Parts: sequence; C-alpha cells; structure tokens
Amino acid sequence: MALGYWKSLFTSQSAGTALTAAAAASMLPAQAALWTLPAGFLDAPGKQLLLEAEGKISCAVTTPGTARFDLRFGGTVVFDTLAMNLNIVAKTNVHWLLRVKLTAAVIGSSAALMGQGYWISEAVIGSPLPTVGSSGTFTVPYNTAPINGSTFNSNAAQTVDSYFTQTVATGSMTCTQFGLYSLTTCD
Repeated sequence: MALGYWKSLFTSQSAGTALTAAAAASMLPAQAALWTLPAGFLDAPGKQLLLEAEGKISCAVTTPGTARFDLRFGGTVVFDTLAMNLNIVAKTNVHWLLRVKLTAAVIGSSAALMGQGYWISEAVIGSPLPTVGSSGTFTVPYNTAPINGSTFNSNAAQTVDSYFTQTVATGSMTCTQFGLYSLTTCD
C-alpha cells in the first residue's frame, strides 16, 4: 500500500507587489528567487502538482474588468484560468483563493499539463454582499472545457513563475501567499 503525501516545492516568503496595471506581471514577491523545477521531475504521465495561492483584490464599480491568473514554466504558459469577470459592485481588498491541480498528461520534449481548479472571491461577478451570502466561485479554466496547457520540455529544468493580468487599471491585486506542491506517493 502506498503512502501519499504532499511535498512542498516552492512557497513565497512574503506578499508580492500590488499589481495595478492592465498588463501581465509576476504576482510573486520580487525579493524571492523563483524556483526551478528540476529536469525530468515530471517523468511519468499522471504525476501531479498542486498550486495554491491567496491574496487580496479590489475592483471598481464602473469598470471592474477581468482577472486572469496563469502558471508559467520559463516563458511558457502551462496553465491559464482565462479572463474571469469581476464584480460590478465595488470591492476593496477582499480575499481571494486560487487552487489548481495539474496532472502531467504528456511528458518529454512536448510535455503538457491538464489543469483544473477554482477561484473563490467576493470580487467574482454575482457574489452577494457578505451580510447576505458567501463568496462566489468560478471553476477554472473559466468558461471553457478543461484542456491541456501549452507544451514545454519536461526533460529540461523549468523556472516556475505565476502571473496575474487585469484588463483595466482601475483595480489592484496582491498575492499574499503562494505554494506549489508535488502530490506524490511513497511505497
């Protein structure tokens, strides 16, 4: 019988910078060295990684725009939540939580990950006020069927980074906690 455990691969040691521009930018703290996934780490189909991130987000009532998170190996986007509509009710520094399970669907020089998860926040469009209901949840990737992410070479080392993109510069987002874990078994 196998013993399952999570192995922490990378965690942020502090909050990232508040992102306010309508452009993709790393949400991880600038002072933290990015972690490198070793060559051959994803050596078998079915190996899994778990991304967990939390933070705070603000959006404006008139132009809330969208929120989009992605995970990158080097410059390759291996998972993308796609653009998620933000609340048309103004939100200021409300909590969010992102959780994505990534499974190696293909390995080798054209490796790919299948990613699925959820993003929870009061900033999600349609979320009620906290006094009358709970925070809204989007399954990710948003508004589409799950598909494999862009291909990368799993035989080569990959620098891991996570980006946030908003469509308008009327809000802000800060990642306060980030972790990437290996979901493995040990016989």
